[in-house]
Amino acid sequence: MLVLGRKPGEYVLIDNNIMVKVIRSDEGHLRLAIEAPKHISIVRGELWEENNIALRTAKTVDASAI
Repeated sequence: MLVLGRKPGEYVLIDNNIMVKVIRSDEGHLRLAIEAPKHISIVRGELWEENNIALRTAKTVDASAI
């Protein structure tokens, strides 16, 4: 994992086609702008985690039904 400090207006490029730019930062709140090709999925972390928990639960239920 790479950890960076960025100020508003600064950005990082990932693989020359994904830009993550800090657009605002105040009192522990950060606003990011993410520019990526349409075929790349961008999902908020809490939704990704919620989906993975649901998938694990579904797999456990399916496995116990056998």
